Amino acid sequence: MAVAELAGATVILTGAAGDIGATYVHALTARGANVVAADMAAAAHVGTAVAEKATASGPGRAVFVGCDITDDADWAAVVERALSEFGSVDALVNNAAIYKALGGKRPLTELTNDDWDLVLRVNVRGTWQGIKAVTEAMAASGGGRIVNVSSVVARTGAVGFAHYVASKAAVDGLTRAAARELGSRGITVNAVAPGLVTDEATRALNTDDYIAVAAKGRSIPREMAPDDLVGAVLWLASPAAGFVSGQTIIVDGGQVFA
Repeated sequence: MAVAELAGATVILTGAAGDIGATYVHALTARGANVVAADMAAAAHVGTAVAEKATASGPGRAVFVGCDITDDADWAAVVERALSEFGSVDALVNNAAIYKALGGKRPLTELTNDDWDLVLRVNVRGTWQGIKAVTEAMAASGGGRIVNVSSVVARTGAVGFAHYVASKAAVDGLTRAAARELGSRGITVNAVAPGLVTDEATRALNTDDYIAVAAKGRSIPREMAPDDLVGAVLWLASPAAGFVSGQTIIVDGGQVFA
């Protein structure tokens, strides 16, 4: 992707302190984008370090902002920081979600109402709140790009993660609904559905054998790294994808064909 496609753009990215989020921050600043790197205030030490390292590498800049994505006031502060620091909101990458914090796999019959409500509140409602928060700022400048992060498990299912699977299927539906509503305002809304990414969170919840079996089932038979997602996310966040909306792009090395 040419640097010029994102040079000078302002991108809000949630979940910036995790392995995948940090990869996105660095990829965006490397292409000249300015990034508001958001994550929970408890992750400020890690998130600030990610932003500082990405800025040092440049040419774009990154700033960390603490944000609970289920809090409208936090979202308002993130948008205000983007406008005051960089002057616009050109793209939003809704990357934050509960995954590692699930703590382990459990049959759906053992999940509690609180388990279910927490995952749906963060993964679905938080994504909607992000879309809602950036809409006016994007529309005021002629439009923008919203990229939600779904998961291939919305299509395949996964044992032990019924609430997570349901939340990601809901993200796909929300993506289509938002694309219909916001297209007339110049805003595209798409999603990326990763396969099993080998990062710290995945290793915390899955055995090495499980990860190896997933890798062997791909057309490109290897483990998936955070870097494998960069191309799709950056393309959807850029002007190059300006006539693409309502789509969920699977990035899993050719395991699932939609």
